[in-house]
Order: sequence, then C-alpha cells, then structure tokens
Amino acid sequence: MSRLVLKFGGTSVGSLERIEAVAEQVMALRSLGHQLVVVVSAMAGETNRLVEMAYRLSATPNPRELDMLMATGEQVSMSLLATVLSARGCPARSFTGGQAGIVTSSVHGGAMIENIDTAALEANLAEGAVAIVAGFQGCDAMGEITTLGRGGSDYTAVALAAALAADECQIFTDVDGVYSADPRIVPSAVRHDCIRFTDMLAMAEHGAKVLQYQSVHSAYELNVPLRVLSSFTAGHSTLVTFDHLCPVKPIAGLAGVAQLLITIPSKYLIEFRTNLTELNLQFQLLQEQADDVTLIVCDSDEGKIPLELKQRIRHIIKVFTLSIVGQSAETIRHHAIEALSLQGIAVHQYSLADSRLSLTVDSDDYPQAATLLHEKFVVCDEFIDNAPLLAVS
Repeated sequence: MSRLVLKFGGTSVGSLERIEAVAEQVMALRSLGHQLVVVVSAMAGETNRLVEMAYRLSATPNPRELDMLMATGEQVSMSLLATVLSARGCPARSFTGGQAGIVTSSVHGGAMIENIDTAALEANLAEGAVAIVAGFQGCDAMGEITTLGRGGSDYTAVALAAALAADECQIFTDVDGVYSADPRIVPSAVRHDCIRFTDMLAMAEHGAKVLQYQSVHSAYELNVPLRVLSSFTAGHSTLVTFDHLCPVKPIAGLAGVAQLLITIPSKYLIEFRTNLTELNLQFQLLQEQADDVTLIVCDSDEGKIPLELKQRIRHIIKVFTLSIVGQSAETIRHHAIEALSLQGIAVHQYSLADSRLSLTVDSDDYPQAATLLHEKFVVCDEFIDNAPLLAVS
C-alpha cells in the first residue's frame, strides 16, 4: 500500500462540477489501496477576488488581516471536497493548515514552513479516511494564521509528503505534465515523460508556472519524488526525478509570467525598494541609467502598489521577460535578438548573467515571441549541442 500526497490547483477545483470530478479521482486512487492526503488550492480566481475586496476598503490592508482573509479560499475548497467524498461513502475529513500541524514563521504573506506535527493526519489515515488539507497556509508559534505566498499549495503538498514519508507527491493541474512551453500558447510544445530536478529547478526559477520554485527546491532538499498530472485528462504525466539517466529534451522549458516594467527617478529608489519589501512584493532591479532606475514587478502585484508609490513612477508598461538558461546563453544571444527583431518584436532590455539571457518584450508580443523562440531553439536542432534551457519569467 502506497502513501500519496495529492495536490489539486485552483482550476482543478474551480467549480462544483470540478470538485465532484476531483472526488472521483480521489476515490479511484483510494480503491487501489492508497493512503491519501489531498491538498487543495482556492477555487480559481477566488484569492484575487478576496484581495481585491480588501484593497477596495483600504489602500494598505493590514498584512495579518489579509492572511486571515486569503486563508478562507482554501478552506472553502477543502470543506466542499470533504463534503462530496463523505456523501459518496468515502470517509474524509478536512483540516486547515494549522489543524494539519503546519507550523510556520511569522511572516504574513510569505511564511516558511518550519515544522509539521503529523499526529492528527496520521490518526486520520489510520482510520482509513482521506485527509483533505487547505494549502497555502499554516499557523505560527503563536497560533496566528499565515499564508505561504505564490504557489504555496505546492509548497504545502511537498512539505507534507516529506513529513509523512509519502511515496510520491502528485501535483494535479490543467496540463498533463511539464512541457517545453505552455501548450496553450505554443502548439509545438513537447511534454517530458521525466525531467531531472536540476532542470526543473532552472525552469521554475525563471518562471515556469507548472511548479512553484519553492516547492521544487523543497522536494529536491527533502528527497520527495514529484509527479505532474492533469486533473482533466488521464494517462500522461511527468516525473521529476533525481535519476541522472532520465532522458530530457535539449531544452527544458518555456513558460510565462506577466510583469511590469517600471521606471522611476533614481532619487526615489531606496524609498521604492523599502516599501515593496515591506509589502512582501517581489521585484528585480533591472538597470540604472542616468537619473532613472528600471525595475520589474509581477503584474499581479500592480494593485498592491500604494498610490504614493505609484505617483513616483515615471513610466510603466506590461512586459514578459523571456529567459534562456544554459551554458550557451552567450552564443545564442545574437540569434535570439535577431530572430525577434526580424519579426518586428522590440526587445526593451536584455541581461546576461550566470549563463542566463533575459529578453524583455511587450506583453502583446509574448505569444509570437514564445512561439518563435520555441521553434528556433526547441524544434530546430541548430543549437542542440549547446543544450540551453528556456523559460519566461
């Protein structure tokens, strides 16, 4: 009998019909004799809806209250899934992060898991019941509810898999594995049957959405096998493994995260960075030129930037940063920029560091740019010996 930790993302539990479909998958696995712990995200769009309500009421919501609010999204999902499983004769019990024994640091909005007391979950499994755990959350040592930041449900699942000595952590999403590009954007994207942790870490670090970086890093550190599957279609999957003999494509992946390219007068840089750090917003200092400084901030954080900071901004545009990662980054720099230029795609900024070439393009140009670079560096074997990794962050 295997012990599995399953994680279902927001699109997988995005409606009552989807939650019923997830229940069927859980029951099918349980019928095979597996012990199951199921981690769920909030229903798709729910966290954004909750945050938007908070910001409509306050330009600077209290971080503690934001965590209290956001944690409810996952709790809705866990309760509904436990309800439908019980109604169908499958014993199940829901647990908040705190009830599941997840103890975190005291950083609201971006806490780290420090310890997991598995007693409650072990007792539940011993009774033959499925444990449904709210992802993305825990409690600090004082009992305060905390959230784990973007991709926190993946992080929850990996940490639980390690603490419970699970045989595998299975991440169910809306794609049936790890692809060389987002197949919804790039039709020629190819799926990997397996991929090494080192390659997956590089992809996640530079923006591949299928797995959150912290979860991959934690799985690597804690020796937890990861498998990515679809909750919509059965059959295919990608195993993230330590096996160095695992065959991988010459290029590991291409993904995308929308960002904001922000230009501010350099005299406001310290103030701007300090405020973003206090708000727990991720940013990257891109370059400093003359009296201006250019930063990149995640697009989803735009609504969290206070009005007084927005008034400091000289220029702001939505962009995608395409990152080509590998030993050959310097070699392919010219080819990548030239290929985009020939198609009329302007590169706003580029940087080369640690074998990583990053190219920033307008968000409207992203689908064409992603497809073009995928065709050139994945489908075409011109650069196969150089074996770069591609990602978009």
